[in-house]
Order: sequence, then C-alpha cells, then structure tokens
Amino acid sequence: MLQENNHTFFERFLHSQTSGSIVLIIATVIAVFWANSPWSKLYFDLCHLNIGVVIAEKTYKMGLAHWIKDGLMTLFFFVVGLEIKREVLLGELSSFKKASLPVLAAIGGCVTPALIYFFFNPSGPTASGWGIPMATDIAFAIGILSLLGDKVPTGLKIFLTALAIVDDLIAVLVIAIFYTEDINLISLLIASGFLFLFYVAVKLNARRPLFFLFPALGVWISFMFSGIHATVAGVLIALLVPIRPRIEPSEFFQALKNYYISLKDMGEITKETLATNKNQWLLVEKIYLTVEDMIPSGVYLEKHFHPVQAFVILPLFALFSAGVTITATMISHFPGDISLGIIGGLVIGKPIGIIFFSWLAIFIKIADMPEGVRWSYIFGAGLLAGIGFTMSIFISELGFKDLALIDEAKLSIFIASFLAGILGFLFLRFSLNKRYEN
Repeated sequence: MLQENNHTFFERFLHSQTSGSIVLIIATVIAVFWANSPWSKLYFDLCHLNIGVVIAEKTYKMGLAHWIKDGLMTLFFFVVGLEIKREVLLGELSSFKKASLPVLAAIGGCVTPALIYFFFNPSGPTASGWGIPMATDIAFAIGILSLLGDKVPTGLKIFLTALAIVDDLIAVLVIAIFYTEDINLISLLIASGFLFLFYVAVKLNARRPLFFLFPALGVWISFMFSGIHATVAGVLIALLVPIRPRIEPSEFFQALKNYYISLKDMGEITKETLATNKNQWLLVEKIYLTVEDMIPSGVYLEKHFHPVQAFVILPLFALFSAGVTITATMISHFPGDISLGIIGGLVIGKPIGIIFFSWLAIFIKIADMPEGVRWSYIFGAGLLAGIGFTMSIFISELGFKDLALIDEAKLSIFIASFLAGILGFLFLRFSLNKRYEN
C-alpha cells in the first residue's frame, strides 16, 4: 500500500490507461464476435432496448446504446475536461514553452488526417466523416508505449500524453462546432443558467454533493435538447471544477496546529468522549473540513473517476458501439473512399502531421526537444497517435446517419488502429534498441 502511495499522479495515470486499454480490447473483440454470431439478434435488441421515464404523462426514452453514448460518455468527457484543465493550469501545457510542442504536434496530427480524408471524400454523404481520423485514443497509445518498458524516455511519455490530451480538446471543439445540427437557443440559455448555479456552488465552497449534482444534471439535460451533443456538457462542467486547494498550505498547517492545541486543552480524548463531548467532535469536524479544503477537487475527482471511465464506461461504449456486422457486400466494396480516407488519415496522416509540425515548432524556436527524445521517437509516437478507436468511433456515429457507412467507418477504424499500433510499437522498439546498442 505504501509503495502505491509513493507513485506520482502521472505514474498512476499511465497505469490506469494501460490497464484500461486491455479491458477495452476485450470488450471490442466480444462486440465484433457477438454481432457476427448466431446470437447477433440479441446483441442488436440490447442495443435498441428502450429505457426511459414518464413525466407528466410524457415518455422520455432512449435505446441502451444511446444512453451509453449520450449519458455515460458524458462522464468520460468530464474526465477529459479535468485532464485538459489540469494540464493547462499545472501540467505540460501550463506555459507557452512547454505547451507549444505538443499543441502544434496535435494540430498537425489533426489537420493532416482530415485533409487526407477530404482528398478521398470531397463531397457527398461521406464528406462529413472528415473528423474521424483526427482522433487519438490515449488509452491504447499509452498502453502500447508502456509495453516497451523502461527504455522509453519520460519526455516521450509526457509528450505523447500531452499531445493526446490536446487532441481530445480539438475533438471536443470539432464535435461542438461541426457535428451539431439545429441549435435550440432556449435550451442553451437554460444550460447557461445551470452552469452559473454550478459556478456559484464552487465559489461558495458548497459542501453537499446535491448543490453540484442538481445543476450538473440540469446542464446535461439542457444540452440533450440543445442540438449540441450532450457530452460537451461534461467538459464544460469539468472546466469549472477547481484543481487547486481552497486554502494556502501555510493556512492549512497553522489551522491544524491550532485545532491540535485546542483539543489537547480539552483533556483526555477517547472514542467515547468524541461521541459525547460536543466541543471535541466539533473540533474534529473542523479538522476534517480543513483537510477537505486542502485536497484539490479536480485532482480528487479525476483520480476517482479514472477507474470508472477506464473499466466501466469505455468498455460498455466499446461493447455496444464496436459491434460491426461484416457482410460479403461490405468486403466486396472494401476498401472504399471512406476506408481509404480513414486508414490513410490515421496511419499516414497522423505521423506525418505530428513530426512536421513538431519540426516546425522547434525550427522557429518556440519549443525545445524533450530531454532524451530523438526525431525517430517523435515519428514513432506519431504512429501510435494513429490509434483513433474510441473517439473515432464516437465521431463516426455523429458524422454518418447511414448504418452501412457507419459500419464501414468502424471497420476502417479497427484496421487503421491495429496497423498504427503494430507499426508504432515495432518502429519505437527498433529505434530504442538502436539507441541502447550505440
């Protein structure tokens, strides 16, 4: 237990992503086999199983898969928002010099794949899928990088993690701006009101979870009717969660000291006296609240929600989204324009865009190469960034309405992510081994 507590937040973050990627793979394999098995009807019946509530004689319902994509995935995006805020304020994106390399690399890794996709799909119903190859699945990318062991420089791990977080931010903006249908301004105004209530609860240091859950739920429901995808609500709420302690460390330790002296002055303290002596348990309660003020809410929530999103939310999303029915017709038309755009964008566009924009950032001297990192490592990280998976699948379901196009897109994402993972692993393994041989 002590050894676990000695791990840094970044080390625990990497471990969570690595373990979660294994569960994600298992859920994906189950989904594909299930959707193409004799029990496929049960699979699709479950996906479309209606779940809802009746309010004022009106029924509000969605299919199970829809609840996962619009409901549980909001929590996933909430964690993404916490990661983004932490990195921007305290982490690898907290200064221009530190942020410029991963930010520009992420931009290159998004723009180039989108252009490649657009080259194959300039118009028609497939053109709306340009956002699919822009995404990076941080769980898989970090998971594969961890397989290379201690040979991987810490600077490369941090670079890839920061890049993937910026990539997530870009994906959120793309979803909010480009994959939005008709906007309901009244719903957005209501959502803004609930966001303001959440902000007030934060500023007033509200203690009870109800003061946060009520406005957060209001924001999510309002976004459900706004035309903007509901998961964006998770990011907006996360950006309002503080990631710094409410009090200064000096105030914290002075308060503990004062409470300790006051308790000692009250005489003997036992379990019995704490239950009967009002002054004693009031002081203990003050100690508890002071410690609570010292723990950053954002870091606390990110730490505790990471296992939930890694081992519950994302596997459920994969289980009910990755079930592609592979038919003879699909195979006969494969690869089509969608497939070429997605596979080309993720496998070729990602590494090219990342290494070119990284070179540009260093060439114009707004960024430095991370310590212990070489250009070959950057290219290898770019290959791993081509593992789109979770976010790519999510965007494909927003970009296309035709089920056949969605299935082709998902199959292409699987193939591209597999190729990117294998190529990235082999390339980095060769590059790292060559370094140690030299």
